[in-house]
Amino acid sequence: MDKKQIAGHDLAPGRIVKDHIHVDGTTIHVPHTIISGERPGPVLLVTAGIHNAEFVGIQAAIELSAEIDPGRLSGTLIIVPLANRSGFENRTMSLVHEDGKNLNRVFPGNENGTEADRLAHVLFNAFIRHADAYIDLHCGDGFEELMPYVYYVGDSDCEDAAAEMASCVNTEYYVRSRCKTEGAYNTASMSGIPSILIERGQLSQFPREEIDADKADVINIMKLLGMLDGDHKEYDKTRLVEYELFSPASGCWYPELHAGDRFTSGQLLGTIRDYFGEDIEEIRATEDGIIIHQCASLNIVKDGPMISYGVFV
Repeated sequence: MDKKQIAGHDLAPGRIVKDHIHVDGTTIHVPHTIISGERPGPVLLVTAGIHNAEFVGIQAAIELSAEIDPGRLSGTLIIVPLANRSGFENRTMSLVHEDGKNLNRVFPGNENGTEADRLAHVLFNAFIRHADAYIDLHCGDGFEELMPYVYYVGDSDCEDAAAEMASCVNTEYYVRSRCKTEGAYNTASMSGIPSILIERGQLSQFPREEIDADKADVINIMKLLGMLDGDHKEYDKTRLVEYELFSPASGCWYPELHAGDRFTSGQLLGTIRDYFGEDIEEIRATEDGIIIHQCASLNIVKDGPMISYGVFV
């Protein structure tokens, strides 16, 4: 085992640690589980709850932390099942409760910043930088409809290894991301740690089949990394280039399509109306594509997320 201490914990073969780490200067404590295998191997980090209303990944991570047997494990598995605990306990959706910041926009963080900055700093330095590989579990927020897919960062030194991890995720689509900053897995990738972000689930629901699918993906990647016995499986995928549309106005939102639906250039994607039912804006496609995720709530906020769509490569 290459890493002898993580998050202040001395590691020993067969040891399981379940603890919280305190974020200095805040009241935030981050739950984590560290499972040290009986045999040497890589360090894999799994995080969930960076966006605290994305429940599929949170539940999958909680269950994995109880189900992985160190006697069958080579290497070390670190699981952070709820990165944004204060947001979870205050139902702030994607935001850190104390300062209103989106945690996945402030990595690698700042130990002298506000609560989200300090939290990101701890997550990066206590956990992420120790990893040989990293999986970040996400899904659709309370207002987001979403189809399953996986991200990895392009043009990084570890792109090939990350792409191999992504191939083990049971989704039809992948995005080779152009974003290299601010997000947890993005920052990790640019630090040389092969990292992926799995999107599965929507509308802050947590169906059993989606939880199990997340868990199966993590297990499959652990087989790829040699952490568990057995052959890994790879899944053919279609590549998408992602584009985001933000709402031009606040009002009521009436989408025409659902996540996973394809559309053609000029097609009506949705309509924003005022509180008398009058049209404010029709949103039409400017090219052919597929809905990756979109706002599925009646309310929509000016300059807020409206539609994320993919163009086939």
